[in-house]
Order: sequence, then C-alpha cells, then structure tokens
Amino acid sequence: MDLRAELLKSIWYAFTALDVEKSGKVSKSQLKVLSHNLYTVLCIPHDPVALEEHFRDDDDGPVSSQGYMPYLNKYILDKVEEGAFVKENFDELCWTLTAKKNYKPDRNGNSVVSHQDAFKLWCLFNFLSEDKYPLVMVPDEVEYLLKKVCTAMNVELNSCELEDYLSQEPQAQGGLTVWQFLDMVNSGRFLRGIDQEAISMAVEEVYQEVIEDVLKQARSPHVLGHNPHPAPHASFDPRVSRVQGYLWKKGQLRRNWSERWFTLKPSVLSYYMSEERKEKKGSIALDKHCCVEVLPDRDGKRCMFCVKTTSRTYEMSASDTRQRQEWTLAIQTAIRLQAEGKKSLHKDLKQKRREQREQREQRKAAKEEETQRLKQLQEEKERKLQELELLKEAQRQAEILLQEEEQRRRQQHEEMQRTLEIQLREAEQARASMQAEMVLKEAEAERQRKRILELEEMQERLQEALQQEVKARQDEESVRYAQARLLAEEEEKLKQLMKLKEEQEEYIIKTQREKQVLKQEMENKNKCLEEAQKQLEEVRVNRQRVDQDVMAAQRKLRQASTNVKHWNVQMNRLMHPIGPGEKRTNVSGGVFAGYQPLLSRGDSSLK
Repeated sequence: MDLRAELLKSIWYAFTALDVEKSGKVSKSQLKVLSHNLYTVLCIPHDPVALEEHFRDDDDGPVSSQGYMPYLNKYILDKVEEGAFVKENFDELCWTLTAKKNYKPDRNGNSVVSHQDAFKLWCLFNFLSEDKYPLVMVPDEVEYLLKKVCTAMNVELNSCELEDYLSQEPQAQGGLTVWQFLDMVNSGRFLRGIDQEAISMAVEEVYQEVIEDVLKQARSPHVLGHNPHPAPHASFDPRVSRVQGYLWKKGQLRRNWSERWFTLKPSVLSYYMSEERKEKKGSIALDKHCCVEVLPDRDGKRCMFCVKTTSRTYEMSASDTRQRQEWTLAIQTAIRLQAEGKKSLHKDLKQKRREQREQREQRKAAKEEETQRLKQLQEEKERKLQELELLKEAQRQAEILLQEEEQRRRQQHEEMQRTLEIQLREAEQARASMQAEMVLKEAEAERQRKRILELEEMQERLQEALQQEVKARQDEESVRYAQARLLAEEEEKLKQLMKLKEEQEEYIIKTQREKQVLKQEMENKNKCLEEAQKQLEEVRVNRQRVDQDVMAAQRKLRQASTNVKHWNVQMNRLMHPIGPGEKRTNVSGGVFAGYQPLLSRGDSSLK
C-alpha cells in the first residue's frame, strides 16, 4: 500500500464526516476549509489562487467525492513528499473530523479505551482495512489485530468467542467498519478484567510496531498485564517480540560505555537518552551493505555485538545472551528488508496475508466447483441409468409385443394352413368326383381356379407378413445397438470419475510427503540447536578451567612476592653488621656497598 492510498483512506473519512445529509456531496466552503487544513498538515506550499478559483461560489452546488478527486490529486496528493510531514498530525486532523460525528463512546466514562487509544485503533484499522470503499476490515484481520493487542498484554484471545460474535452479526460477515470495531472493543467482551492503563500501553506498543514500523524496542513491565514475568522464548519473531531493558553503546571519540534506549525501524536504528525518547542521541542508517556480528566479552562488558556500516562500526552490549540474540535477529531482519527493497515489514506481512486469503478463497471456489461438477456427473449418471432402465423396459415391452405378434401370426398361419389343407382335400375329392363329369363341371372348375387365385393372393399377404417380421427383427437389432452405445458412454463416464479420484489421492499423497519433509527439517534444526547448546556448555567448562589456572598463577605470584620480601629483609641485616671499631664499620660498609646496587636490581627484577 503506497503513501497515496494511505492518505486517501483518512481523507475519505474526513469527506464522509462533512457529508451531513449523507447525499455523497459536500459544500464547497467545507471542502475549501478541508483543503486548507490538508495543505497545512502535509507541509505543502499553499496555492490560494487555485483554492479560490476551484471552490468559488457558483450555482453548481455541492461537490461529490468524484468531483473533488481531480483537485485533490493535482494540487495536494501529487505534491506530497514522503518524510516531509508528520503523518500522525495528518491522521489526527482526519480523526478529529470523523470522530466528532461517528465515534460514540460511553457517556458514563465506562469505555474500555480512551479517546487517544481509539484514534490509534482507527489508524491501525485504516492500515489493515481492504483497499476498497466503504472501508471494512475482514474477520481475519480483526482477529489478527485483537491478537496483537492481547499478545502485547500477555493475554490469550478467545477466538471461539470472536467467531460467535461475528456469526451473530449478519453485517459483520463481509467485514467490520471502524465504528463497529470500536464498539466491539468498547463493549469489553474480549478484554475483561484488564485495566485501561494496560490496554492503553498495549495499543501504543502495537501502534508503534505497525504504524511507525518499530521492529524492536524495550517493553514496559506494565504492558504485561497479569503476568509481569513472561516465559522466555529462544527465537525472535519481529512481529510479536518485545523485551525489557536498555543497551550499552560504546562511544566513538571518548570510547566510554553509555546506556541508551534503542528503537529499531526497517531503515534506521535510533538511540535516545531515556525511554521517553525526548532527547535523541543519534541514529544508525541501515542498508543492504550493513551487517551484524557477535563479539567476545571484553572491557568488562558481556553479551557484546556490533553493527557494521560502510562508514563506521557500532559496538553494543546487551544484558543477557537472549536479549543479544533478539536484537541481532531483529537488526538482520531490518537489513534483509532493505536488501529486498521493502520499506515496511507489516505491509509485506499484510500483503502475504491477503494473498493467502485469496488463495484460500480460490481453493474453496475450486473445491465447490469440483463438488458441483461431481454432483452434475452423478446426476447425469443417474439420468443415464434411468434412460437405460426405460430403454430396457421398452425393449422388454417390444419383445413381449413381438412374441405376441409372432404367436398370433403363427396361429393365423396354422389356421390358414389347416384351411388350405381342408380345401385341398375337398378340391381333390371334387376333382376325383368331377373327372367323369368334366364337361358338366366346367363352371365348377372355373370357380375352383378363382379360389386358387384367392389362395395365391393370401400367400402373397403371408409373404408380406414375413417381411414385416424381418423388419421388426431389424428394429430390434437397432434398439440393441443403441443400448450398447449407451453402455459404452456410461463406462467412459465411470473411467473419467475414477481418473478424478486417482488425481485427488495423488494430491493427498503429495501433501503428506511435503509434511514429512517439513517435519524432517524441524528435526534437523532441533539437532543443530542441541549441538550448539553442547558447544556452549564446552566453552563454559573451558572458561572455568582457565579461571582456575589464572587463580593458581596468582597464588604462585603471591608466594614468590612473599619470598622476595623475606630475602630483602635478610640482605638488609647483612648490610649493617655490628663491629668493635669504627674503622671496621667503614670497611664493612665499603664491602657491602658494592652489593647494594646488585640487590636493588635483583629486587626490582623479582618485583
């Protein structure tokens, strides 16, 4: 999300706050005042001529948001320079305009968050909201923000209760507006039993981390809520980690050590005189050429590390090894962001969360589409089976009808055959009886010939009936062919369904393999961590052994010093012997005078 989009979100709230009638339009006089204030907080040179020219009174009436955008882009947003203004002042201006109309805290003073905390939550809402208007924050981002605040107080968020709340609010399914979100927080449903001061400090910490891009800073013990001593964790996560304490920094000129309050952002590591951050002592610009190194203990300082830039090396000391590890990992994260060209860690994390949500929705849509397609295939299969059953039933009915027709035709044929046989027998009898009476029965013979012709016609009709039977059998063959084709199509559909099932099983197996690979990588990392701990233990044992050797050497040195003092006393006694006369005393002094420089040199060498 670039700077223009961030500014537009806050300006949108200011514009809608001026729209008293909720008509989508604002009077020109109000837009003129708004533009003048935007010039001031964004540190843009005022252009009174363009301001008066664009918003002069005429008969056009109020201006919509679309009508205000050309002026806003040309004369304000195009001239904004990042870093030339204080964004918090700009947000406070827009918040003041919109909160006066829309924010309604408890009149009895029982609100969970103060007005200033509500402003910071409003800024966090704008950062995490979707890039479409009207601005809403999806349930995933609502849960993310509440978890950040609860984590800052060392309190666990009740996700089930949040899901119940969102499910009970129909308008919250697509996302919450900022006023719905603030009402939800002020209801105290998710922050029961926590005082307002702890909530305020937690909101301030999340605000500095997300809005001001503070990757690393010290945490006040009051933010920890009910548990002021959180359990230590071995790894650093720049999204949630905060520790308590200062860092010691070695000066460049005087080379003395000073305790400073450090604050880490993606591009700079700043250090202050105290945690109030009123007096800034300096800053370390971070880029891709910087690096962090762990240093051995020296100069009475332990847990040392250094930040190397192209121009200088900064040496620092932490209170313990865990704090040093957290700071080094945090600074390495900032350097990595600079190397990747990313200005904000949380903008990158927000984009990744949005991509994950889009991928999750795509997978859900694909799954629903696959389920719908399988359902359609199942319905198509059932429909084909019903059609097949109907075809089978029709085939059975056709076979029954064909059998009945064949039986009827067979009966007719048998009856006709019996009739013909009877007629032939009668004809033979008549022919036999009429041979003697041929002449007399010529007329009768003629009638018999006619009857024969009728029989021939009946035979032709019988042949036609046989042809119809053959045609019926051909129709039966065509129906069986259609049945075979439908069965083949059903088998093809079943093959496609089995193929889809195999692809799904392969995807499940692939996912399980990836899970096993990740598990193996976790085991390897745990083994590396155990080996590092063993090496650290060996270093500690060696250090104890060296300390014992040093103590033994010191004892020997003290014993040698004691012996030297003893021999010095003995020599002094020999240098002043007691003699009977003065002359011998001088001789003795002359004799031992030559030994005194030697003894002095020996004594100094022994020392």
